[in-house]
Amino acid sequence: MTSVGDQEANFATCQRLAVEAKEAGCCMLFLPECCSFIGRNQQETVSVGEPLNGPAMARFQDLARSTGVWLSLGGFQETGPDPDHIYNTHVILDADGALVTSYRKVHLFNVEVHNGPVLMEARSTAPGTQLIACDSPAGRLGLTVCYDLRFPEVYQRLAFEHGAEIMLVPSAFTKATGEAHWELLLRARAVETQCFVIAAAQAGKHNEKRESYGHALIIDPWGDIIGKLDDPHATGIAVADLDFAKMAKIRERMPIKNHREQGKTCLGWK
Repeated sequence: MTSVGDQEANFATCQRLAVEAKEAGCCMLFLPECCSFIGRNQQETVSVGEPLNGPAMARFQDLARSTGVWLSLGGFQETGPDPDHIYNTHVILDADGALVTSYRKVHLFNVEVHNGPVLMEARSTAPGTQLIACDSPAGRLGLTVCYDLRFPEVYQRLAFEHGAEIMLVPSAFTKATGEAHWELLLRARAVETQCFVIAAAQAGKHNEKRESYGHALIIDPWGDIIGKLDDPHATGIAVADLDFAKMAKIRERMPIKNHREQGKTCLGWK
């Protein structure tokens, strides 16, 4: 999707996608980072921050109930620790609209993009402090957001310590970094953890200052792409069935988790 600085318009898009997911027989819909709002500046973004029991989240809870589809809201502007900061929070809602869990993005995007914008997320966003995994009808989910993708230890801990089977990477990757690294890093995270990766993505121009790469992907534990949009910049959903028997065979034939523990023992790592 292409979020803009209009919460009503963005929710209408999310609503349409949720109905499409229900009609396609999906048990869960994964929406990208900033699915509810992308502003023109950090002040706008902070101004829309709400607690997770506020009216903006209540609408998404109603949407989950009305469709009977679990929702992953990839990055919601949650009220932060002070008036100048929000949390970038990944929220999981069940089919009854209950809040299952939430993850506050740990790694903030403070980067001068080559041939692109300077984005300093920490100026308006406070970091989280915990890794989160939870069970769902799709499988056991490991929650991350966007820039977390560049820190492989996050995904290894989610897989090998928290038992995650599906890594969620909802994102608003910039066009320049997406062209260079998006698919490469997603497939690497799938292969090294032997997990599925579901990467919902913002796409296209949000305003005169910001553009996202798009290319939402679903990847299996062997690194194969099993779901994507025909038009990588379009608004829509990619649908896939997750083959957990294949995942089990991959893990049995190449027991990375066991080998990782052996390697830690040999090297004296904790």
